[in-house]
Amino acid sequence: MAGISSCTLPMPEIAGHFLLRRDITFLNHGSFGACPRPVFEAYQHWQRLIEDQPVEFFGRRISGLLAEARARLARFIGAASGEVVFVPNVTYAMNIVARSVDLRPGDEVLGTGHEYGAIERAWRYVCEQRGAIYVPHPIHLPVERLEDVEEQIWSGVSHRTKVITLSHITSPTALVLPVAAICRRARAAGIISVIDGAHAPGQIDLDMQAIGADFYGGNCHKWLCAPKGAGFLYARPDRQAMLEPLIVSWGWRAREPGGSTFLDYYEWMGTDDPSAFLSVPAAIDFQTTHDWPSIRQACHTLLVTSSQRMAELTGIPALTPETTDWWVQMRALPLPPCDPQRLQARLWDEFKVEVPCFVWNGVPLVRISIQVYNKPEDIDRLLMGLQAIMP
Repeated sequence: MAGISSCTLPMPEIAGHFLLRRDITFLNHGSFGACPRPVFEAYQHWQRLIEDQPVEFFGRRISGLLAEARARLARFIGAASGEVVFVPNVTYAMNIVARSVDLRPGDEVLGTGHEYGAIERAWRYVCEQRGAIYVPHPIHLPVERLEDVEEQIWSGVSHRTKVITLSHITSPTALVLPVAAICRRARAAGIISVIDGAHAPGQIDLDMQAIGADFYGGNCHKWLCAPKGAGFLYARPDRQAMLEPLIVSWGWRAREPGGSTFLDYYEWMGTDDPSAFLSVPAAIDFQTTHDWPSIRQACHTLLVTSSQRMAELTGIPALTPETTDWWVQMRALPLPPCDPQRLQARLWDEFKVEVPCFVWNGVPLVRISIQVYNKPEDIDRLLMGLQAIMP
């Protein structure tokens, strides 16, 4: 099968910053991300600074340092500093919200059949505890129009719907959902909107004001390329009083006049390593310095060509159109009938290709992530492996 010659990412010097092994083909940035050397060095700097004088760091400096880092993140996502707190990951953020919402017996929490399993479990757990109902409403694929997706989601709303929880970019199917439109409709209907933005920061531009969600959780350690354990929770000011502390610590009942329980509850929860949080500005700087919108477009272009080659190999068309309205640097593509777990294991064991393969809604899928360190030869290697393994 011919390789790709017209779709090369133009920044090999940037790719060289990443610490990934050179002998593997890594097409799974979407799972845990990958951190470039300058950002990882900032992370190690903060860890070393902690050990230089822990009491100085935690006793006198940490509040100011976190405030500075939080302000940088807030500007990056189109929010005010007091609307954002650092958390380890989106699962943590969504648990804060799910456990805080006043669900009553018979209330419904509307999701989709495309949600990340850990988040769906968090909502199911809380619903079961309180007699509420989690509704995983289907979005049928293939799809062609964003308006149709919006209407499919909204058709799941009933008079019992208290919360709508959606992924901004879905994990299993890599769809960009029309969350701003749904949040507008939810607000007009008096429904709480909660958005799982695990894959959004760094892969698409964010503006919390434009999205209009009541609550939004994001990961910085995926597509923003920050160190592992850096995430955030955004909460609209008029919704912050709803939130309860997930961990009761020094922030409980510590509010100063004019202060914020939102910040108090979640900024200090006992001794932990805040180095990943403090490294988020370095990740923002890295992407800003290297013109990340151009890189995202180059990655998308490579993934378009890769998708076309996959369709030629499998004979199965893609589930969505080719534009960035639907997906950017990550795409789930259908496979012929197969054992996806075995396929994934063999791709790694025999070809050193790291890519997730799984069954979603009865359909075998391979989810390909393209980041700046990927090149056309990585797709050649994936397709070679698929040709050798698939019947």
